[in-house]
Amino acid sequence: MASDFAAQLKEEARPFLEQGEEVVASIVAQPRGTSNSKVGGVAPQAIGSAWAGKSKKGAEEAGLALTRPMALALTDRRLIVFEIETSGMGKPKAVKELFSALPVGEVDSIQVKRLLVGKTMTVSANGAEAKLEIGAGQDAKGLAEQFERVKATA
Repeated sequence: MASDFAAQLKEEARPFLEQGEEVVASIVAQPRGTSNSKVGGVAPQAIGSAWAGKSKKGAEEAGLALTRPMALALTDRRLIVFEIETSGMGKPKAVKELFSALPVGEVDSIQVKRLLVGKTMTVSANGAEAKLEIGAGQDAKGLAEQFERVKATA
């Protein structure tokens, strides 16, 4: 996420946060497979849709609901999914609402893997996994590192 939207998200997220809670890291993400489901051709769309469906189901089992477009924000207390508004070009514009949240204590791990273009993130919680895809330029590794710090002090 461009640093300007990260700063904007911190500000626009305030009404959705608990007293004294602060956003420490955030990224723009989407359920794994969403990009493939938009590619031309029946096979890539079917595969992408299946992946996205599996990712959403895994997220629900973990205790998170995913939406699109979304921002994943880590606070000193929770991992939060915000529904966001995007421009016609797909760039993040504004935070619309808090879509779902999970206490940091319920999150077991956040793993990031690099792809040719972008990254994948696996959030493990409550015995299930939510898989996300993250575009190039997003600091997914930074969010995962911040999670380790927050989890250690929780």
